[in-house]
Amino acid sequence: MTVEECEGYFDHVLTNNIIAHSQRAQLNDSTTAVENAENMAALQQPRISKFVEIDVDGDNNANQEGVAALLQHHALQSRSRSSSYQSELDRPTDADQIAPVFSLHPRLYLLALLVFIGLPLLYDTRWLGMPGSSAIGAVAGPIRSSDHSAEHIWQKRADTVTDVCNRWSGQSALVNGTIYLYGGHATQEPGQKSGTWTIDFLSIDLTKSWKIADPSVKGLPQPAGPPAVANGYLWNSYDSLYLYGGIVSDSPPTEPEAYTLWEYQIKAAKWVEHSNPKTSSGKNSEPGNQPVHQAGEGAGISIPELGRGYYFGGHYDAFTTPGWSIQTNRTYLKALLEFTFPGHSNDGVEALAGGENAGSDGVWRNVTSGGIQDTARFPNRADGSLVYVPGYGDQGILLSIGGGTAESFSQMNIIDVYDIATSTWYKQATDGEYPKLRVNPCAVAASAPDGSSTNIYVYGGQNLIPYGQQIQYDDMWILSVPSFKWIQVDTTGQSAPPARVGASCSIWDGQIVVVGGYTGPDLSCDSGFYVFSATELKWRNDFTALDGGNTQNQQVSQQEDLIGLGGSYGYEVPGAVQSVIGGDAKGGATITAPVQAATQGPLATGKPITYTVTNSNGATVTQTGTVSASGSSNGRDGPNIGAIVAGVVAGFFAVLAAYLGFCAYVYRRQLALYKNHVAMSQRAAAGAPNEKSSFLPSSTEGSSARNGRSSLTDQSSGVGGASSRLTGTSGHGRDTSVPPLPTGIWPPGGGNSTANSSNEDLMMGQEPSFVGVLLNPRRSLRVINRD
Repeated sequence: MTVEECEGYFDHVLTNNIIAHSQRAQLNDSTTAVENAENMAALQQPRISKFVEIDVDGDNNANQEGVAALLQHHALQSRSRSSSYQSELDRPTDADQIAPVFSLHPRLYLLALLVFIGLPLLYDTRWLGMPGSSAIGAVAGPIRSSDHSAEHIWQKRADTVTDVCNRWSGQSALVNGTIYLYGGHATQEPGQKSGTWTIDFLSIDLTKSWKIADPSVKGLPQPAGPPAVANGYLWNSYDSLYLYGGIVSDSPPTEPEAYTLWEYQIKAAKWVEHSNPKTSSGKNSEPGNQPVHQAGEGAGISIPELGRGYYFGGHYDAFTTPGWSIQTNRTYLKALLEFTFPGHSNDGVEALAGGENAGSDGVWRNVTSGGIQDTARFPNRADGSLVYVPGYGDQGILLSIGGGTAESFSQMNIIDVYDIATSTWYKQATDGEYPKLRVNPCAVAASAPDGSSTNIYVYGGQNLIPYGQQIQYDDMWILSVPSFKWIQVDTTGQSAPPARVGASCSIWDGQIVVVGGYTGPDLSCDSGFYVFSATELKWRNDFTALDGGNTQNQQVSQQEDLIGLGGSYGYEVPGAVQSVIGGDAKGGATITAPVQAATQGPLATGKPITYTVTNSNGATVTQTGTVSASGSSNGRDGPNIGAIVAGVVAGFFAVLAAYLGFCAYVYRRQLALYKNHVAMSQRAAAGAPNEKSSFLPSSTEGSSARNGRSSLTDQSSGVGGASSRLTGTSGHGRDTSVPPLPTGIWPPGGGNSTANSSNEDLMMGQEPSFVGVLLNPRRSLRVINRD
C-alpha cells in the first residue's frame, strides 16, 4: 500500500469515528467534544501503524518517514476538524431525531440478528423456563444435572460413522433389545496406530433379524461431553445408561480429567452430567464421602433387576488419574465399586438403610474388605469378566472369570464368587479341564428354562505373557452352575470368527452377539459382527429375532419373576451340557451342587431358583421356587418339602419291593417242597412201600403211637388202601388227585404250633399260596428251614 492510499484510508476512518463518537456523546459541550475527538484520533495511530506495517509492500522502509509525517499532519488537523463538526451539530435540524438511529455501528445490527435467530433455539431450555421442542430438534450436546451448577453445551455433533476398519474395547450395554456401544478404539484404515480413541455412539437392533454381513446398526450423534475412553463400562438400568471408568488416549497422550458420571437418558436421547461423585459407607466398604476415582480395564456388570452396577478391579495410571506421573507404575486394584441406580434401594449402604431409594445422582460404595478380599489369597487384577447368576444368596452371586496383571494371571480352575446380599467374597473350585489362562475374554450367562442350571459362555481373550508376544484365542467354553463343571465347545469345521480380544458380547433370544474385538496385526480389517447360537453351539451367518418374549427377554417360565435371568428367551440346554450335568433341553439337571463341594457361602447353603416348565406332553419338569423383588426366597434356602416327601415315598416303595421279593422267594421254595411231597405221595400210592416221604417219620422213629394215635403199621395199611383208589378199575385211567396223608402222624422232633400247622397243610394236600406267604412269612420260612 502506498503512502497516498494510506492517507486516504486514514481520512476515511478518522472521519467516520469522529462523527459516531460525537453523536454518542449527545452534543456535549464543545471543549469535551474536541478533547474526545483528539483522543480518538490519537487512538487510531497504533492501529494504522500496525496496519501499514503489515500490509505495505517492499517499499515499507523507504516510506516510514513519510508515514510518520502524515500521522503528525492528521493529528494537528484534528482540533480544527472537531470544532467544525461541533458547530455543525449545534444547529438543530430534522436529522437530530433520526441521525442516531441510522448511524448505529453495524455490529449492533449483527447483535440484533443473532438475538432474533438464537432466541427460538433456546425455547426448550431452563434459561427461559419453557419446555418444548427446539427449533432444530434433539440437541446432541449434554445437559448437566440440575443438581449441579453448569452450563449447557449446544454444539451439535456429527453422527457416528458405522463403516470402520476395526473396532474394539468399547463400552456396551443391552436394553430392551438394543445394544448401545460407546467409545473404545476404531481405525479407518489398516495399520493405523494413533488417533484410535473415539466418542462414537452406536446402536444395534436385536428386535429384527439381520445378516452378519449387513447388521442392523445405526450411528447416533457423537456426544459433546463424555470423554473418549476405552476399557471402561456402560452400566444400564431399564431407561438409562451410565458411563464409568476407562482409559484415555496414550497416542497422542491425553491428560485425564477428574471423574464425572455421564448418564444417557434413552427416551430423551440426552446426556446428563453428574459431577463430583462421592462414596457412601456401608458393609465391608471404605469410609464414605470420598471422591470416586476413574479406573480402567476392570470388569463390569449391570443388574437392572436389582438396580445396581458393579466394576471390579482394574488399575490407576497416568491415563486414568489426573496428576499421575508417567514415570510412576500403574497400580492394580481388587476393590469392587458398586453404583446404586437412581430410584433403587440397597440395604448394604448406610445412607439407604430402612428402604430408602437413591436420589438422582445414585449412590456409590467401594467394597474392599468382603471376606477373603483383603487377604493374600485374593490378588489384584484387571481385564477380567463379571457374570451375574440369580439364586443361592438372597440377591444372587457374581462370578469373576479371568484377568490378571502384566506379570501374572488369575486362576480359571478356582473362581472368586461374590455374595451380593452379604457383600462377601468366597472361592469355589471347578471340575474338569479348564480354559487356558487369559485376559479380556467376554462372558454371558443363559438360564435353563426351569432354572436348574445357569450356563456361562466364555469366549476369546488373549495371553499377554511374555510381553510383545500376545496370543489371541478363538475358543468357546461353558461353565455350568451349580455343578461348576467346565465344558469345551467343539467348533471344528464351523465358520468361526478370527481369534480376538476386547470384544463386546451380549445375549438375546438365546443367541450371543459379538461386536468388534482386536484381532492382532495379521488381519487388515474385520467385519466386526458375529452371532453364536447358545443352544446349537454353532456360529451362524445371521441373527434371528424370535417372536414373543418380554422386555427382559426372560424364559417363558420365568417371566413372572423379576429376578429371572434376561436374554435367555428361546434358550435350551445344549446336548453337550446335558451329557455332563444330566437332565434334558428344558433343564432337570441331576447335579444340583458343586462337584467340588463348597464349604461355606451361598453355594454351600443355597440353591438355584427353579421354575415349573410344562412340556408339550403335559409333563412337569421341575417344581417352582421363586424370589420376590425384595430378594427374599420361597422354597429355596429352607427345607425342601417336596424333596422330603419324594424321598419318603421312594423309601416306602423300596422297602415294599424288597418285602415282595423276599415273599416271592419263600413262596417259590415252599411251592417246590409241596410239589416234591406230591410226587413222593403219588409214587408211594403206586406201589413203592419202602419209599418214605421226607415229611414223614422213619419206621424206627414212629414205633409207638402218640396220644392214642395209630401206629405206622396202621398207616401203611391205610396207604395200601389208598392204593386201590389210585388203581381203580373203572376204566377211565389213572386217578390224578392228590392222596391225603394220614392225619394221625406228627412230624418228628415236635416243634411249635406254627411249623406243625404248616406241615399239616402240606400233608393235608393244601397247595401253598403267595397271599398266605405274604400274610404270614414267618410260618412259611420255618417250613423251608426245617427241610
